[in-house]
Amino acid sequence: MFRNVRHMIYDLIEWRSQILSGTLPQDELKELKKKVTAKIDYGNRILDLDLVVRDEDGNILDPEQTSTISLFRAHEIASKQVEERLQEEKSQKQNIDINRQAKFAATPSFALFVNLKNVVCKIGEDAEVLMSLYDPLESKFISENYLVRWSSCGLPKDIDRLHNLRAVFTDLGSKDLKREKISFVCQIVRVGRMELRDNNTRKLTSGLRRPFGVAGNSVC
Repeated sequence: MFRNVRHMIYDLIEWRSQILSGTLPQDELKELKKKVTAKIDYGNRILDLDLVVRDEDGNILDPEQTSTISLFRAHEIASKQVEERLQEEKSQKQNIDINRQAKFAATPSFALFVNLKNVVCKIGEDAEVLMSLYDPLESKFISENYLVRWSSCGLPKDIDRLHNLRAVFTDLGSKDLKREKISFVCQIVRVGRMELRDNNTRKLTSGLRRPFGVAGNSVC
């Protein structure tokens, strides 16, 4: 609703500027005023405000100088025009939804683009960041892992890939889009000593992979 009203206000501001410019011919000015009044009446309708009755030129009818029958007929005409506009927009929206569904059905696969900006997690050692798609209802992963090796200093191990950590999850078909829920899961694996506090050089180990953290976010 907010987006619809915002778009209508932008249109009214633009049309008002055209009217105040004084450069429009009389016939175009008359048509533009009709568009403005039609847009205002339509906005009042979807916001459940009072309907303003107007004459053929778009001017508000004065109830002190207009008969009750004329006001009633003008109100009927205005209501009919607004209802036709609502039905037209509803039909357009339905057609868009139908076309979108048909496009999805005709497309063999889809893709999800991921751009990793940063990993804000205090680990103290090197780590591996694994990202994948997960179906929580079926309790299984539906994609391969995208692996990024992260250094203990808070930067990618491959420094040449800084600000260029991108991946595309491909081959997501119609079956995947019909899933009730898909989550994007990020797993962090610490790579290093058995214990972070292990300072005894005799017991020092390295290269061990230990689960450190996990995060998830709903994709759809």
